[in-house]
Formats: sequence, C-alpha cells, structure tokens
Amino acid sequence: MKKNGWILVLFVILGLLAGSLAARALKDVHEISFLTRPMAVSWSPAADLGVIRYDLKLSIDLTLLSILGAAGAIWLYRKM
Repeated sequence: MKKNGWILVLFVILGLLAGSLAARALKDVHEISFLTRPMAVSWSPAADLGVIRYDLKLSIDLTLLSILGAAGAIWLYRKM
C-alpha cells in the first residue's frame, strides 16, 4: 500500500476520536482520572478588513487517552 500524508492525517484523526471516546466511557473511574481529564485548547483568529470581516473559533478538548490514541495511530501507520 502506498503511504501518503492524507492517510496519516486520517489515522491521526481516527486515533484522536478513539481516544476521546475511550476517555468519555472511562470518565467515572476515579483511579484513572488523570487519563480522562480534558485540557481545552482554543484558537480564535478575527479580522475586520473593511470589506471582509471574519471571526473563527476552533476549540479542542485533549485528554491523555486521545493523545495516546493518536500516537497509536501513528505507530500503526508506520507498521503498514
């Protein structure tokens, strides 16, 4: 199978999603709360250029499990 960047991006997104779903499923287990505690990362660029005005907001809640899922996805991609 030919490797390209889009497949890697797809693997990373799926790994983040799998890790996030696992964190939501395990959030009531107190022994592993350090894996499921979210950290909010946000970015909101805005500009008013007179003719065009835009305001974007991107917010991501990362957990340690979602980062581990992304790392596992990259590992799987490299093994292909």
